[in-house]
Amino acid sequence: MTGGVVVEAADGVLRITIDRPDRKGSLGVAEQRRMIAALEDASTDDSLRVVLLAGTGDDFCSGADWVASNRDGGPRPRAGSVQRRTAVQAHRLVALIQEVQLPVVAAVRGWAAGLGCQLALASDFAVATESAQFWLPFATRGFTPDSGATWLLPRLIGVARAKELLLLGRPVTGRAAADWGMIHRAVPDDALDAAVDGLVDELRAAATVALGLTKRCIHGALDGSMVEAMEAESMALELSSRTADFREGLAAFGERRDARFEGR
Repeated sequence: MTGGVVVEAADGVLRITIDRPDRKGSLGVAEQRRMIAALEDASTDDSLRVVLLAGTGDDFCSGADWVASNRDGGPRPRAGSVQRRTAVQAHRLVALIQEVQLPVVAAVRGWAAGLGCQLALASDFAVATESAQFWLPFATRGFTPDSGATWLLPRLIGVARAKELLLLGRPVTGRAAADWGMIHRAVPDDALDAAVDGLVDELRAAATVALGLTKRCIHGALDGSMVEAMEAESMALELSSRTADFREGLAAFGERRDARFEGR
């Protein structure tokens, strides 16, 4: 455990748990750095097949811990401090969730606010309780969004709804978020653990290299042309067709059985 974040790797699953229930899962600089380091290490760890983000207590993550970051009472940072620091802290964390070539699952209960909301939205599969609250209160606090909010939300739910959340600062429940296509799925409050465990098991048993390359192609295609997307697909196909999982998939198809992928 380092700085309120527990990192555990076992049976192909990297579990990153925000363990700050007394701060509603808020993330200070130390916690963000710990999560960044864990995801960077995961990028080159061939034993891993899926990443799970979760929180302890009643809430997933209430955002960046601004109180802790400003309680020292030291000299005022020089101009540009926020711009410089955010790029290598919260912004780097959100980017890594999308860059890592492993499927990332977020288990959300309670509040997912600010940075916490972005962690969930950047994940490949956010599963939330129906009563969870996704909230982007930036404008209601007098400042502007960060952590990819203005990029993620319009792509997930459209411009009109993105403006409702970002300009009006209205929270949205897990049930509504799922209905809007903002998250993967919403489940009853007592069903979250079972739903997440089932999804993690499914992803852990999948063809990891193919999933990672497909994820990379999807995100790259958001900002490119169809021709560029097909070029990326060709490269991904070249790589995935050289894996042991590809050979196993073909054998399983020919033998009319379920594939037994090993993530290689």
